[in-house]
Parts: sequence; C-alpha cells; structure tokens
Amino acid sequence: MALKNPVMTASGTFGYGLEFADLMPLDGIGGIIVKGTTLKPREGNDYPRMAETASGMLNCVGLQNKGVDYFCKHIYPQIKDIDTNMIVNVSGSSPEDYAECAARIDALEKIPAIELNISCPNVKDGGMAFGVTCAGASSVVKAVRERYHKTLIVKLSPNVTNIAEIARAVEAEGADSVSLINTLMGMAIDIEKRQTLLSINTGGLSGPAVKPVALRMVWQVAKAVKIPVVGLGGICSAKDAIEFLMAGATAIEIGTANFLDPTVSIKVRDGINDWLDRHGCQSVQEIIGVID
Repeated sequence: MALKNPVMTASGTFGYGLEFADLMPLDGIGGIIVKGTTLKPREGNDYPRMAETASGMLNCVGLQNKGVDYFCKHIYPQIKDIDTNMIVNVSGSSPEDYAECAARIDALEKIPAIELNISCPNVKDGGMAFGVTCAGASSVVKAVRERYHKTLIVKLSPNVTNIAEIARAVEAEGADSVSLINTLMGMAIDIEKRQTLLSINTGGLSGPAVKPVALRMVWQVAKAVKIPVVGLGGICSAKDAIEFLMAGATAIEIGTANFLDPTVSIKVRDGINDWLDRHGCQSVQEIIGVID
C-alpha cells in the first residue's frame, strides 16, 4: 500500500475523518485510521472513561461503536471518496469475530487496509488476552488472513515482556505490517474521593509520556521483522515523527495530539518536509532506519 506521505492519524483520535473536514484537508495526509469497529455494536464502558495525567491521558472508552454493518451501510459511503488511504481499525472478542468483521470490510472497494487491534487494554475481554502472547496474536492473525485479502496491519500491545517476539509471530501468520504501540496500562486515583478516576479502574495511557517507550519498541521491532513498521505513541511534532522514522518506522500515526490541535497532522507533514529540505534529503526514505 502506497502512502503519499508518512503521516497518518491513529484510531480513536480522529473519528471517521469527517469530523475534521472543516479544519484541515483530509487528502493532505497519508492515511486516516478510523475508530475501532467490531462485528456487533458496543456500548463501551461506563463514564467516567477519560482522565488527564502528567504529559498524557488515560482512557477506557471500551471500543464504543455501532458495529461493522452500520459502518458499511452508513459511514463507508461518506468516506469512500476521500483521497487518502482510509483504513479501518478492527477488534473482536474471538478469532472468529475478528475474521467475520474483516471479511465484511474486505468487500468495500475503497478501503485498502485494516489495522487489527489485538492489543487494546481498555476492554474487559478480547484484545488484551490476544495481544500479550505469541499464540494468542497468531490465532487472530491466522483467522483474519484466511478471509481478508488486502493490506493487513497488526497493532501491537506494549504490555508485554518481548514485543519483538509478538511481531515475529504475526509476521509469520501473514501480517503485511505492524503498528506500535497501543496504549500502556495505567491508573489514576482521586485521593479526596478515595476512588479511581476511571469507571473500570484502569485504562490506556497515551500522549507524550509514552513516547520514549514507544520509540524503543519501534526500534526493536524494526530490527526483528522484514515487514514495514508503523510507529506511534506520543508524537506531537515533526521532530517526534522524525525520531520514529530514524528508529525504523516507514510511517507514523498521530493520536492524542489531535485532541490538542486538530491540524497537527498537517503541521507534522510540513515539518518533515522542511527538515528534509534543510538537510538535503530528496526523500524520507533516506532517513528511515538510520539508527543501528
């Protein structure tokens, strides 16, 4: 799958892209990964399900969405003609759920790829169990690969001992690419109320606080697999993005920063171009993976 530039937006932080159409040119970035989609509708977790933390935020939204059939019937017609890669993030609670959801999206002509969420830590079942073991990750990718025939990106969990092992496992089952990292498990407590700030106590930590961990993991995985790596985790500027590219990512995703500045992806794109011009680089390919 070709990108016009290496900047994409991360699932769950950019809606379906339509919400940002009045704020920035959607066709100006390399791809938009729409919010998580499941086979059946999900209500998500009870409120409160977001909390601000030092240099980041916690969320336990719980993959609230109206299901894949609603997406195909009502959302797809609105986004299919946006001139960039529209990618659907897919989640499920069993390999069969993942595969069936992916198969329905496979039939949509203008969706060139899916990002398989095997790692989301803010649901009580499903993603966490699959993303933390090689066997679990492999089982989902194998099931999906049998029924999905376009570009398959697998989003990895950082809540593991050896993320390179998980990456190699999904590569072996036919993943075309891996994206990382998803959120780190975290918690926040209100000491006056003597209770946690999230309804299910724990949630996913994102934002600048996770960037050093994400950068290290992207570097490790890029050295461990032969398929392309998409880097994300705390990217807020062109400098951040370039660090991920130098660590071995061939593309990046911007997530939490979209909440602070809805035009940040365009600014990061332009900042990368400016840096390349100032350093005499003809293409971003010249800096990908320069860190040994």
